[in-house]
Amino acid sequence: MKVCIAEKPSVAGEIAKIIGANSRKNGYYEGNGYQVTWTYGHLCGLQEPHEYTDKWKYWNLMYLPMIPPTFRIKVIDDSGIQRQFNVIKSLVETAEEVINCGDAGQEGELIQRWVLQKANCRVPVKRLWISSLTEEAIKEGFVKLKDAENFNNLYAAGSARAIGDWLLGMNATRAYTLKYGKNEKGKKNSVLSIGRVQTPTLALIVKRQDEIENFVSEPFWELKTIYRDVSFNSQLGKIKTIEEANKQLESIKGRDIEIVDITTKNAKERPPKLFDLTSLQVECNKKYDFSAEETLKIIQSLYEKKLTTYPRVDTTYLPNDMYDKIPGILKVLEPYKNFTEPLLGKKLKKTKQTFDDKKITDHHAIIPTNVFNHNMTKNEKYVYDLVARRFIATFYPDCKIANTTVFGEINNVESKIIKFKATGKIIVDKGWRVVFDITSEDTILPEFIVHEKGAQNPKIVEKQTSPPKSYSEASLLRAMETAGKDVEDDSLRDVMKQNGIGRPSTRANIIETLYKRKYIQKQKKKIEATPTGKDLINTIKYDLLKSVELTGLWEKKLREIELGEYSVKNFMDEMKEMVSDVVVNVKQSESKTIVSVSDEKDATKGEKVKKRKNVDIDNLVCPRCKKAKFVKGKKAWGCLDYAKGCKTVIPFSFMGKPLTDKQIKDLCIKGKTSKLKGFIDENGDEKEGVVKLNSDFTLSLG
Repeated sequence: MKVCIAEKPSVAGEIAKIIGANSRKNGYYEGNGYQVTWTYGHLCGLQEPHEYTDKWKYWNLMYLPMIPPTFRIKVIDDSGIQRQFNVIKSLVETAEEVINCGDAGQEGELIQRWVLQKANCRVPVKRLWISSLTEEAIKEGFVKLKDAENFNNLYAAGSARAIGDWLLGMNATRAYTLKYGKNEKGKKNSVLSIGRVQTPTLALIVKRQDEIENFVSEPFWELKTIYRDVSFNSQLGKIKTIEEANKQLESIKGRDIEIVDITTKNAKERPPKLFDLTSLQVECNKKYDFSAEETLKIIQSLYEKKLTTYPRVDTTYLPNDMYDKIPGILKVLEPYKNFTEPLLGKKLKKTKQTFDDKKITDHHAIIPTNVFNHNMTKNEKYVYDLVARRFIATFYPDCKIANTTVFGEINNVESKIIKFKATGKIIVDKGWRVVFDITSEDTILPEFIVHEKGAQNPKIVEKQTSPPKSYSEASLLRAMETAGKDVEDDSLRDVMKQNGIGRPSTRANIIETLYKRKYIQKQKKKIEATPTGKDLINTIKYDLLKSVELTGLWEKKLREIELGEYSVKNFMDEMKEMVSDVVVNVKQSESKTIVSVSDEKDATKGEKVKKRKNVDIDNLVCPRCKKAKFVKGKKAWGCLDYAKGCKTVIPFSFMGKPLTDKQIKDLCIKGKTSKLKGFIDENGDEKEGVVKLNSDFTLSLG
């Protein structure tokens, strides 16, 4: 049998159907010489510090840094995960060949390799590498299966990333927590989370906030005039005093303006580039106020519905061999027939802006597939519409524009010439703009003639110098992509991506983590650092830990590992050296207290949350004996009187889904949770429902 391992049950079901594995078993499908099973997220992970040595059980500065001689992986301690892992292990043991059908990216490769490593896989491994989940793509992928060895560098990069994050996160978090962390009552340490990408991202936000808070606005004045209902700006620039501004105004009152030159330049606007994940998240945040995390979930859902291609990409290009497939995609886009029909039957435009094999990484840009249906939620339709229109616009002609500049002069009372300028733009041919139905807001100038003169109406306008703008999620994503540099030009941004921090697939999670840690909060669209976030960054004296540039260089090296151009050993040596330096720096620094923010605020919305009347999680009472405390152990929640005979236990996870502290509280107090999603039954099907605490104190899904 050939064993296929997919990234999740739903994908396994699609693959099984297409390759003829139609018999449903416990945890897998079988048929036609194949067994198709699945993971659901990380089944394996790096071991925790205490699993290497007993002394690392304790948070103590004396035992830092923690640098294991070799890193080990483990199957995650969850009954549902371990059950599915055992299914995979048993299938692998009897397989003639394994086909890795995991998510076709760095993280997907890492997940699968760790599972196969723990399953002691000893048979040949092939790799299914596809950019969409359509039947055509899956069939083509199985015809063109690749050798697993081709992806060794991808795995090496993913492994180096995971180990590097473990080294820095575990050591720096313990060091800063032990040295500086206190809760609001000052009684015990509150965890101060430090991360390789998380901390530099927070530093970006704090730096911008400091720039805004320390900015001193200064007034200035500009001299303008109206002639033939057109506003002309003087080329005097910013005038620093009101006295000088009034003097200039008085000097040209009642005097004619003369048009001395008119220039018209014809220009072209190319269609916008196709989407990578970051640019899609930016556009969705600007247009619909979706968070980066929301956009990722939506585009992932569209991918799983076979409607769009693989989403976790950092390129805006297509490979040349996609060109012949474009008409087939355009034909299925039913809601956009008005725009696609003019393209069909003609030779489609092919430019380097869209097709460039050298700019393709693991996958190509996000585009629609050759499958279309209306099975979309409201928000999915919004995102699909953005992807589809941008795809169609790529093959439309450039927008033709006429840019006109009119220069005027006024001879003032001192016989000095003051120059003025007005600009306008006319769209001569909309080209690709018709796809977006963009209403022109451009200034259209009347016809002027050189040497014409006339009365003008001057005025002065008072303005203020402006501070930098607060980050929104859109601008923060761009800053992460370009290592904090303000870059508007698309081609320059492509170059800067090599040194961006985080990966497209992880940036949304980094931002969400900062919200959850309550280091940042959102005020409308503005992202601001909380006092704790600011205090943490200002306390970190080891600049490399919060350096966006250095983190960008690490990301570049991880990409070079992926390409086989940089040594994993060198990267790990650098990380170990930095971790040691961080710990030494913290140990030698002066003590102070960073007070964590109150839990009474929801950092995501910046609004107060109502106090819950339920019993605090630290004071839960056992639901069976109603006497002893119900406490969190190493592997489960249990009664404190367990040794005295009360054997009540509630596991951390149920049917493959971790249970939150609030859900444990609901089970203890109410006997049930609210309706939840994300459970996996024995057949691998996704379920939803209410978790109930039965009369025998076992759990069931109702």
